[in-house]
Amino acid sequence: MTRHSDYPVEPLFLDRWSPRAFDASVMPEADLMTLFEAARWAPSSFNYQPWRFLYANRDSADFARFLGLLLPFNQAWVVHASVLIFAVSDRMMKTGPEPKPSHSHSFDTGAAWVQLALEATRLGYQAHGMTGVDFDRAAAELQVPEDFRIEAAIAVGRQADPAILPEKLREREFPSDRKPLAEIIMAGNFKASDPAG
Repeated sequence: MTRHSDYPVEPLFLDRWSPRAFDASVMPEADLMTLFEAARWAPSSFNYQPWRFLYANRDSADFARFLGLLLPFNQAWVVHASVLIFAVSDRMMKTGPEPKPSHSHSFDTGAAWVQLALEATRLGYQAHGMTGVDFDRAAAELQVPEDFRIEAAIAVGRQADPAILPEKLREREFPSDRKPLAEIIMAGNFKASDPAG
């Protein structure tokens, strides 16, 4: 399936998608650090940069431990990823004498994640974000401080033949389309969409 945009955009946006079939190759350290470097330059409120990325390469002792923190459905395909990452955000802004809740920690960490995902695509990888995580167990196992929130897990790797996936997943292994602009943008006030179309 080839994606088409209604208006001209950088092709990288259309090439990025979230496959589940990965080739189980080991990602070179330089490539992985390039992904994190792209994430590092994301914008954030007050330039606070609330994101943290916990990661395990597939050839590391931590990979099986990280994998075990996903729900079984995701474990079945993430096992072939090159790297498994947990995106974590700082809920508290510590810029003054007293920490205060950050309104945008998730928004800002999402900006860092998308930069990582786009850089992965540019390098010939794909990144698949997911919330099929045992979040409470992951926070405890990964010793995430209470002020921080695990936002999502991210599998990164080189795309493989969908034949390695169970049949039900093979049927879904193609780039998805997007809602039309008319459904997601509104000039002026919020307008509820008509579910009947």
